[in-house]
Amino acid sequence: MAQNFLPFLVFSLTIFLILTIVESRSRARMYVGSQCRSTIHPDLCVQTLLPYVTKTGLPSPKLLAQVSLASCLSKARFTKTYMNMVAKKLNETKNSEDYQAMAECLHQISDGVNQITQSFKELQQMGKDGDDNFLWHESNVQTWVSAALTGATTCMDGIVVDGIDTSEKAMIRARILKVKQLASNYLALFTHFTTRYRASHGIKIPNRS
Repeated sequence: MAQNFLPFLVFSLTIFLILTIVESRSRARMYVGSQCRSTIHPDLCVQTLLPYVTKTGLPSPKLLAQVSLASCLSKARFTKTYMNMVAKKLNETKNSEDYQAMAECLHQISDGVNQITQSFKELQQMGKDGDDNFLWHESNVQTWVSAALTGATTCMDGIVVDGIDTSEKAMIRARILKVKQLASNYLALFTHFTTRYRASHGIKIPNRS
């Protein structure tokens, strides 16, 4: 009897663990999906956040915004590194016109990396140094990330370089586009976080009229 019961117990525990994992992942996906609903690129938003949520449970809107901005910063840094490599190749060809065009675009992306980095530091401070400073931090983050988004758009629209092949140009555009999409998603998640925080803490936006 005992010999028959032990395999059954192991089997039952295994099924229970599998069902628990499946339920947990399903709950995480539903939570992320609901948070990403307000973004312009919801599929990318879910793809960005779901691995983190699955590992840590259901984080707060602020933590989701931090993960989103960290992903954007990481992609922007990789894009900057790649574009710097291409710019060096153009410089070696002595094609000053193409190099200048790439250098201007690289300057926009570099500024964006700095702005997103500063925004991430600002985001971490929000809610830690009192509600009086919350709106100031919020304004800074929105301004810097919006400026980075504008810079990426300017770079992508203005990159006309004949000295690199079509596939390399397409790669640059694809990387910049991903940075733009991540920045756009972040702004939506950030707005969701700040709106909820202000409502729960009674923080009112001053009437400028």
